[in-house]
Amino acid sequence: MKKVVVLGAGMVGGAIAADLCQETRVTAVDVSEKRLAFLKAKYPIATSSVDVSDPKAVAGIVKNCDLVIGAVPGFIGFQTLKTIIESGKNVVDISFFNEDPFELDALAKKRKVTAIVDCGVAPGLCNMTLGYHNRQMKVAYYECLVGGLPVKRSWPYQYKAPFSPIDVIEEYNRPARFVENGEIVIKPALSDAEYVEFDPIGTLEAFNTDGLRTLLKTIKVPNMKEKTLRYPGHIEYMRVIRETGLFSKDPIDVGGIRIRPIDVTAKLLFPKWRLEPDEPEFTVMRVTIRGREGNGSKEYTYHLFDRSDEEAKISSMARTTGYTCTAAARLILSGVFKKTGLCPPEFLGAAKGCFQKIMSDLKARDVHYACEEKSIEGI
Repeated sequence: MKKVVVLGAGMVGGAIAADLCQETRVTAVDVSEKRLAFLKAKYPIATSSVDVSDPKAVAGIVKNCDLVIGAVPGFIGFQTLKTIIESGKNVVDISFFNEDPFELDALAKKRKVTAIVDCGVAPGLCNMTLGYHNRQMKVAYYECLVGGLPVKRSWPYQYKAPFSPIDVIEEYNRPARFVENGEIVIKPALSDAEYVEFDPIGTLEAFNTDGLRTLLKTIKVPNMKEKTLRYPGHIEYMRVIRETGLFSKDPIDVGGIRIRPIDVTAKLLFPKWRLEPDEPEFTVMRVTIRGREGNGSKEYTYHLFDRSDEEAKISSMARTTGYTCTAAARLILSGVFKKTGLCPPEFLGAAKGCFQKIMSDLKARDVHYACEEKSIEGI
């Protein structure tokens, strides 16, 4: 059996470890003994209590494995990925870090490492979708609307975080980049709010977030954007908090003590945003791609709607993010995907046979990502 190390045993990392443990020898690594004990009690998984923010500890724990999964919070994601690559290990990473992953491309090629980054649902599955269609057609328009939400709406925020809450705040802080008429445009996160309808949910509110990431460099499409989805009203609260300065990372003096406002805000918000293990939630995504194909114009619309697995106690965000990641891991472990260097998900989508294999793996796990195709005019 191949050996896989999963760095981070949180909600998504735990689902990844559980999915891979039947076919590989998995070691889950986390600083939390509680998380590790939960996994070990349910699955045939080895565990190691290690501080994954320590590069030396990471290098030691991945030394003898065949593949590493990076499922750590974004603020340590880049350094962790760099350590894995320096160790000469193939890796699939889902960390939402701010740094440019292509800074590690030369290192990955030098070490002959396959490093797939941003390999969740969004970014991730949506990038694969565009990468696949970009090989088949001349794409003129790409849009991704995506969000993970609790079934029950609770005042005041009507939100629970299905992944690392600090990464959610980063989404609300980081300027959003998108492409308009061939030019990169930058706007504040939470801007350009609009109401959109989703079956079977109803009305959601979409707003700009910095979700295109690697697509801004790898695929030349004249119009591309990604927006995050929340229940109506949520983003107005977030705008107020941000504009008040409560998301600021610059220290301020409070009674002679230097404090970063974001640290206080996070400490107060996280208990209110905590998604309880038995709390029902869902993930929804709509990807729209338009362009020229053959002698005409086509529109492809992909719909994803997934609910938490209450029996297995795995959230929909963990399922959709984690199972996309594990599908990519299988493509590396089986030797189907061998490209070395820094590989965003769109490279995987464009590789022969890989998108179909990803779709097959998701379907086998009851993650349904349906496609509608129609002919259109005017492109």
